[in-house]
Amino acid sequence: MTGLRAAFALQSRACAALGSPFMERLMALCGERLPENGPIGARLFGWPGDVGPHGASLPLRLAGALHALVLAGDGPLAAAYPPHAVDDETLWAAVTDALARHEADIQHWLDSAPQTNEVRRSAALIAVGNWLAARFGLPLRLSEPGASGGLNLMFDRYALNTGDTRLGPDDAALTLTPDWRGTPPPRAAIAVTGRRGADLNPLNPARAEDRLRLLAYLWPDQTDRRALTEAAIATAQAPVDRADAADWLAGRLDHRRGEAHLVYHTVAWQYFPAEVQARCAALLAEAGATATPETPLAHFGMEGDGDPKGAALTLTLWPGAETFAMGRADFHGRWIDWRAPAP
Repeated sequence: MTGLRAAFALQSRACAALGSPFMERLMALCGERLPENGPIGARLFGWPGDVGPHGASLPLRLAGALHALVLAGDGPLAAAYPPHAVDDETLWAAVTDALARHEADIQHWLDSAPQTNEVRRSAALIAVGNWLAARFGLPLRLSEPGASGGLNLMFDRYALNTGDTRLGPDDAALTLTPDWRGTPPPRAAIAVTGRRGADLNPLNPARAEDRLRLLAYLWPDQTDRRALTEAAIATAQAPVDRADAADWLAGRLDHRRGEAHLVYHTVAWQYFPAEVQARCAALLAEAGATATPETPLAHFGMEGDGDPKGAALTLTLWPGAETFAMGRADFHGRWIDWRAPAP
């Protein structure tokens, strides 16, 4: 179990590895200087259970709350955030001031787990979608538990440039350019017959407060991520239901002749309680047992597996319950090491 100061230090190192010097510094300062008294400090230090990245992710909750204040126009705090360059003392003074002035707003943000909805993860989804289209020659129905705002439910509207290959529509809403390793995925036309997601706290990108939440969990010195997310928000039209992942899947796993059903999640599975994970797996296996070549079922995950070198890309197909290791990807989609077999 990770204590709070250790959790901030761990998050600081993770931010450095993910290319955010500002967040590296902010998280380190919080870990070193956040007082254990006062309303915010007392709540954070008294939080039960694992507060680290594999638990409640309290450092990112606090970071999201502070960034939301900046995006909402808090001048004193914004003056210490990128693109401004200030020293540690100035930055921490601005954070301390914001904690005091916006205690109620920050407490509200701490109530919910982070919802990054990282659009660059769609690079892996585009690759898998093309792979499935090449294998089955069928349109796809998309189901995403843990979908947040549904931005990655629109992956067929985005383009992927691997350096050697471009996949996606000519009028793509955005183009993803990860550092691609391995062979390019097959090129196949993706047709989507329907798309829907579920989340315990679904976000509607058309609502100003939800749009703010989607942007706040991006990191302040990574303006490219914000540009991609804003382009995805402008395209978003996938419904996301408020529901427990397992309860929702139980009513979603019917077979429809002439389409392949792709159930997927990207860095969401870890946030499901163990009993929900077990139920989801059992439901998928049960539905897979009745899948046919005319009604195939696919389950794709881009999830951490304990290896610090990114997330594992894993695909299971029914009929047959055959599992493929498709490679690995950076948690934010900056690189993909594609190792999928030929479809």
